[in-house]
Amino acid sequence: MARTVDPARSAARRKAITQAAATLFAERGFENTSAAEIAKAAGVSSGSVFYYFADKRAVFRSIFEQDLPTSRELVQRCTAGEDPVASILTMVDELSVEAMDPIAPGLLVEILRQAGKDPELAQVIGQNAAILRAGFAELVERGIRTGAIDPALDPHETAVAIEVVIDGAFVNADPDHDPRPMLRRIVSKLLSHPCEPAGEPA
Repeated sequence: MARTVDPARSAARRKAITQAAATLFAERGFENTSAAEIAKAAGVSSGSVFYYFADKRAVFRSIFEQDLPTSRELVQRCTAGEDPVASILTMVDELSVEAMDPIAPGLLVEILRQAGKDPELAQVIGQNAAILRAGFAELVERGIRTGAIDPALDPHETAVAIEVVIDGAFVNADPDHDPRPMLRRIVSKLLSHPCEPAGEPA
């Protein structure tokens, strides 16, 4: 009789492996972390890593694949809001708070190292960026239509600029420093009409 697979248990183990791997990859680097070390940190048997993932690169990708549904939910929630500027700032807040995670700097270094070696990883990173960029662009365009955002701005270029600002928080990540107030100021100023002072972020 075939063994019944418990989807909830499988999902929990995959998540445990992904979380353990994220910490180890950030601390030691992708190349210097073994599947056995990931299994030990996740509290699973050594063979479990390759039962749930095709290889070590698939484990690394899983860290960023879990961002895709989160990003879709964030964009859907924020584009449903009535105030486009407030919605943009909410997105900025929720994305940049991750820069306070102690493992963020190490993971950023490994993304830069590994994306060029793994086309599937590059695709995941690009897909997530495209989801967020489309959300920002939609909100900028709506803000221009309602007069809340500088009409001289191009929605797509502005969305890219906002992403660059957020990325800067990760490049200079410090777990003891909250980047959100400054990022809100920068983005608020970017969106405001040039002849009008940007309002204080809520």
